[in-house]
Amino acid sequence: MVVSGQGNPRPPAPPDVRSARHREAAVRIAVLASIAHRVPPRDYGPWEQVASTLAEGLVSRGHDVTLFATADSLTSARLRSTAPTGYEEDRSLDAKVHEALHIAGLFERADGFDVISNQFDFLPLAFSRLTSTPVVTTIHGFSSERILPVFRAYDDIGHYVAISDADRHPDLTYAATIHHGIELDGFSLGAGDGGYLLFLGRIHPHKGTATAIEVARRAGLPLVIAGIVQDESYFREQVEPHVDGRSVTYVGSVGPTERDRLLGGAVALLHLIAFDEPFGLSVVESLVTGTPVVAYRRGSMPEIVRPGVSGALVDGVDEAVTAVADVGALDRAACRADAVARFSADRMVDDYARLFARLTG
Repeated sequence: MVVSGQGNPRPPAPPDVRSARHREAAVRIAVLASIAHRVPPRDYGPWEQVASTLAEGLVSRGHDVTLFATADSLTSARLRSTAPTGYEEDRSLDAKVHEALHIAGLFERADGFDVISNQFDFLPLAFSRLTSTPVVTTIHGFSSERILPVFRAYDDIGHYVAISDADRHPDLTYAATIHHGIELDGFSLGAGDGGYLLFLGRIHPHKGTATAIEVARRAGLPLVIAGIVQDESYFREQVEPHVDGRSVTYVGSVGPTERDRLLGGAVALLHLIAFDEPFGLSVVESLVTGTPVVAYRRGSMPEIVRPGVSGALVDGVDEAVTAVADVGALDRAACRADAVARFSADRMVDDYARLFARLTG
């Protein structure tokens, strides 16, 4: 049985100029979130964060929104849940069992919605021919080529959304590219006066934590590392031996207030990835605080970082070390203004609302 409830940590805002400007014909929208973590996530959980931002933005525009998420989720939308909490937060929960119940809980009610926003990945596509309600699937990257057969099988009805042009797969048809957006209230313009470089993200070989340590050492600046350890052996062998509390400091996962402080005080964020990253929320968060980003020229980074405005795109450690010295001269206010214009939650929700209107009109 699906347990329904109402999450209300943030009561709907009173009418204002912004809400009036965005008022549209109300659409019945189901947002299907991941249940690995609560919505919004307590710390790590980028998919859950996007689902939360989208649901809250759609509610503020007057749409009838139902969020399918964990029972402990916080939302001003109508909340429906089968899982008590995220299975990454309570390892006694069986992920497959709860994912099956979670997805079925939505599709058993699919005909009661005008559109479904699938923020969950490929598995819900297996249900999508069982309803006439359009299913808009945001592809948060491809974890493996092995999942492509599912996307190919439902390409004719999938209404796929890419989160960057770089992540579009040539075998698939896309309804839109919609870059992620973030709520700006949680990020303030920082002075960059902390005298350190920052690594913010999951500690994993893909994210280049060890490379950031090398660049910081060669640049002669201390490095602060913040984020969850996703690869224990990588952390133990290539990161932890360098952590001394002076040249390299590890502060673990950080909440919103500490994240804003760390970002705003950094000379630059190092994002020296070893894979073609589909997007990169931490990069956008850094730019919104005015902190420039030094990133490898891979994946979505050329769509996010604007050289000479918000950071530098580099192709190796030597270039990264040089860039660290150069980006300190960038105008942090201009960096923030560029990021606000392109990566606000408001812009993202507008893009989705237009797509939903097109599919339901």
